[in-house]
Amino acid sequence: MFDVGLGEMVVLVVLALVIFGDRLPQVAGQAGRALRQLRQMANSAKADLQEGLGPEFRDFDLADLHPKTFVRKHLLEDDDGYEPRYGSRGGVFDDEPGYATAGGGGLEYGERPPFDNEAT
Repeated sequence: MFDVGLGEMVVLVVLALVIFGDRLPQVAGQAGRALRQLRQMANSAKADLQEGLGPEFRDFDLADLHPKTFVRKHLLEDDDGYEPRYGSRGGVFDDEPGYATAGGGGLEYGERPPFDNEAT
């Protein structure tokens, strides 16, 4: 995150001692409390957001919205175990519930679909 070498770190510590003097422990304690309070506020906001979204977003994580994470999770990983089957003419046969045809079976090559005169 920061490219600070050993020499630069020593210079920063010396500057902090010169500027703050004997108040340095108090300033460091205040900075630590402020960071802790900021972290608690962020966690609270995240929990409120997840609670407001409902149970279907129980596994929602804000880090998943980062573009690299989003692409890796949704395009490069296949974690749902669904593998489509391809037919001889390149079509996809979905065996997933909700995607199947009304009759439950597919048509053979050259077979005409059923026609209902009363439906039109």
